[in-house]
Order: sequence, then C-alpha cells, then structure tokens
Amino acid sequence: MNDRILSKLAANFRDSILSSTEFRGELTIVVKPENIVPICKFLRDDPELQFDLLIDVHGIDMLRSELDRSSEIYSHDDDLDLLLPPGQTEQPAERFQVVYNVWSLKNKARLRLKVLLSESNLHVPSVTTVWPGANWPERETFDMFGIIFDGHPDLRRIYMPEEFEYYPLRKDFPLMGIPGSLTLPKGESSKEKSEK
Repeated sequence: MNDRILSKLAANFRDSILSSTEFRGELTIVVKPENIVPICKFLRDDPELQFDLLIDVHGIDMLRSELDRSSEIYSHDDDLDLLLPPGQTEQPAERFQVVYNVWSLKNKARLRLKVLLSESNLHVPSVTTVWPGANWPERETFDMFGIIFDGHPDLRRIYMPEEFEYYPLRKDFPLMGIPGSLTLPKGESSKEKSEK
C-alpha cells in the first residue's frame, strides 16, 4: 500500500514531496506547506486511497538548546541524536513541524504527513476544508506553538486566555512558566480548605 501511495502522490505532486520514510510499516511523507491542502484533498478523494479520517494534527518544536548537551539526564551525545531526525546533528533550519495523522477506513492504512516551518514563517494552510475535524487540533497547535493556520474558520486560543503572549509547548518556554504572565483568580488554598 505504501508504494501505491507514494507512486500516486509522485505522479500528481512530484515537486511538493520533500522526502518520505517508512518505519514499522508506516509511511511518513514530508510535503511543502503551501501544498498541504491539495495533497490532503487528493488523498481523501482518490477512489483507491480514500484517506477519509483525520486522526490528529499536532505541532513539534525541534529546538535544541545548549543545555541538552550539558544536562545530566542526557550525558551521552548518542542519546541526543534520538531527538533529531536521522543524520541531523545541527539545529534544524525548520524549527517547527506540523504533523497530520490520517487513516483510510477502506484500506485500514495509516499515513503521516509533515510540513516543516521556520521560526520566521509559521504559516500553513488550514485543512479544515478537507477534514472539518481539524478545527480544534489546529486551534490547539496554534495556542501551544504559535503556528498560524491560514484560512481556519475560527483561529483563536483554545486553552490559554486570548491576551496570553506566549506559547507553552515551545521548548524555549520556561519550565516553571513566566511569573506574572497570567493572572489567576484568588481562591482558598488546599491547606485552608483542609483546616475548615
């Protein structure tokens, strides 16, 4: 099935496919961001492929910090390389990835599509016109990573307040948060509650 998917995509979108890999029988195809919608429509509408179910859309931040190499947790350089795509040892030019997991009910086949985005251009077209179920996962990815889905019908934060200026799942976001960045309502502490 994977060979058939690749051959059909190559025949129709040769210049849009950047790379492909197969791991444990599952195919991952990296495509140009500007072509994600036509590729998704083709995968959904092709009578043989019928990738009719979008399972998930999520973001990945591939940032490597200087702390990675000095951390006690990661004391071996070989371990760090597991965090990067095979053969990559430097900071990626495209820091962010958007990953689309799709499923063909007819063929019982999974496919993973990826687009790579640089920090200076965090725009990718929304696939909500192909799979309406992308609405909330795209909003979550926007809220947590700051990736902008052009053409999304309601792109706004889903967890964080609208006025929050940061993106909590980026690797450069402080582990303990940013003091004072979010005003929380006053309430009783658990200690105060237990004393009642």
